[in-house]
Amino acid sequence: MKRKDLVRYLLQGGCVLSREGGKYSVFSNPVSNKEVPVTRHTEIADFTVKKICKELGLQPPR
Repeated sequence: MKRKDLVRYLLQGGCVLSREGGKYSVFSNPVSNKEVPVTRHTEIADFTVKKICKELGLQPPR
């Protein structure tokens, strides 16, 4: 999945961009109070996308 598509999905799911790190953008879900780093690669593997969504409490995209 493209990173920009994942970021768009996370923002539509209610997550917010907490901060920018050196190699990561950190997104948080205010409902579940969880933070997850998202790498700045143009392409992110599907299993990584599922893990990120699971940690934030979102359904993985189809």
